[in-house]
Amino acid sequence: MPTDTELDSNPRTTPADGGAESADGSAAPADGEGELDLLLTAKTVAADGVVVLHLRHPGGVPLPSWEPGAHLDLLLRPDLVRQYSLCGDPADRTELRVAVLRESAGRGGSAYVHDGLPVGATVRVRGPRNHFALLPAQRYLFIAGGIGITPIVPMVAAAQASGADWRLVYGGRSRTSMAFRTELRDRYGDRVSIQPQDETGLLDLPALLAEPDPGRLVYCCGPEPLLGAVEANCRHWPAGTLRVERFAPKTFAEPVRRESFEVELAQSGRTLAVPPDRSILQTVEEAGIPVLSSCQEGTCGTCETPVLAGIPEHRDSLLTDEEQAANDTMMICVSRSRTPKLVLDL
Repeated sequence: MPTDTELDSNPRTTPADGGAESADGSAAPADGEGELDLLLTAKTVAADGVVVLHLRHPGGVPLPSWEPGAHLDLLLRPDLVRQYSLCGDPADRTELRVAVLRESAGRGGSAYVHDGLPVGATVRVRGPRNHFALLPAQRYLFIAGGIGITPIVPMVAAAQASGADWRLVYGGRSRTSMAFRTELRDRYGDRVSIQPQDETGLLDLPALLAEPDPGRLVYCCGPEPLLGAVEANCRHWPAGTLRVERFAPKTFAEPVRRESFEVELAQSGRTLAVPPDRSILQTVEEAGIPVLSSCQEGTCGTCETPVLAGIPEHRDSLLTDEEQAANDTMMICVSRSRTPKLVLDL
């Protein structure tokens, strides 16, 4: 999830206790929970405009475990939080790596990472979390666009290790802008197809996805035009075949229920009215109930909340169609209700 979208950090929330003991005697957070201060030990150049941050625990404490597809929150300043996909080796508990693209049209996050974050700096992180998990399969097709290659790098390594049949099609503006292209080709050979747009044009998705393969999973990460095109060309594939990760939220029409609705908070024993101009998250926080959140645009999954009753109107850009249809969880930063009342596990 490599994005320079301006996010609202939420320092009101605190991590759960647990995990290994750090060098100063404090407890490191359990895997995937809480916040942790890490040391930026190196910044390496992966491509034009792309740097890789190498993060380690200053006391040598083993870092939280993660699996391919996971992302990490970087709390760069109290008002500046960014989320980036982990692109290192999940088996290496000594280092976490993320790749950051300098975005000229961004709102300061990538510029801060490139220009204002020196080697030796302490970086507060939250996570890892995974909403783009690699599911077991005998065959995979990976499609990456630009910096969308970052979550795919550990995925292809896992696919290779599992003995699965897989292929990666990787597009970008130019060869020099495509991070990890050399390492991928050197390691995997012809399984990896590098297709710079200035040399080969846009990816030929109609040809690539022409014939449905019921046994193959398709994973795609990249800019919205690529994701939309892949989704369009996978409509005739079996349901559940395609999994994507977005940099930015989808565009939605007006909510189905334009009037207020109620949310009953099962743990808190309170019922709150959610007005048309406020989100569930805002309403809950204004009632003094802390909820972990980050992006507030339905792309990161931090505020995912179990639904115990009622039918949500899903307006996130993260859950799959099947996950949304189950109606057992929702992103309360953007999603609303189709029914007069929701019961949430809060």
